[in-house]
Amino acid sequence: MATGDFGSFARSVPAAALIVTADTGASHEGCLVGFATQASIHPPRLLVCLSVKNATLGAALDATHLGVHLIPAERPDLAELFGGQTGDDVDKFAACTWDVGPGGAPLLSECPMRCACRILKRYPFGDHVGFLLEPVATWIADPFEPLDIRDAGGIPPGHAP
Repeated sequence: MATGDFGSFARSVPAAALIVTADTGASHEGCLVGFATQASIHPPRLLVCLSVKNATLGAALDATHLGVHLIPAERPDLAELFGGQTGDDVDKFAACTWDVGPGGAPLLSECPMRCACRILKRYPFGDHVGFLLEPVATWIADPFEPLDIRDAGGIPPGHAP
């Protein structure tokens, strides 16, 4: 049996690139997310993980709802904006169109596949915090091809890793 680097294994797993957004009433934040999965079918649940160094985490800890967006394959610029810039320095929402969704979650118009989710629980996972989410409203586009997170892997993070 061969042993190796878990990071190499994890980078080989295909997954859609996601943008998660949050609003505290005073500000809105959003970031590119590489760690997310469906956690249950019945009842429907998502698990998204935010870096403890990301400006979006503070807003998400204060929020009741999050917006979860699949990035269209033809819009890597959105991955660059939300993954390569930090909300500490840049108002990412000034560079895109968005609306307020259920629970105040900012919803990006450029991402037609999205959902607004109520936060059920938060879990510390080391350098990330996991958010167990209940979808309360979902928008679907058909056909739709999501950007693969592996295609966003070359974006330098907006904050120090």
